[in-house]
Amino acid sequence: MKQIKILGTGCPKCKTTVANALEAVKQSGVEAEVIKIEDIQEIMAYNILSTPALVIDETVKIRGRVASVEEIKTLLIQ
Repeated sequence: MKQIKILGTGCPKCKTTVANALEAVKQSGVEAEVIKIEDIQEIMAYNILSTPALVIDETVKIRGRVASVEEIKTLLIQ
């Protein structure tokens, strides 16, 4: 099972990214756990300076912008 982490403090862009990740998992049929991380210390551990960030299986894939559902689906299949 894949693990998706959305790093962000709870801003509207972060919430949109979480919703897009959940929809991408649903549409792709890939087994994945979506985790929202809002703790600033934990976010800093990923060397993220701008949020939201999308982390798949502990690899930062996108930072500083909202990822679309289609983009996340593509990343999940890779």
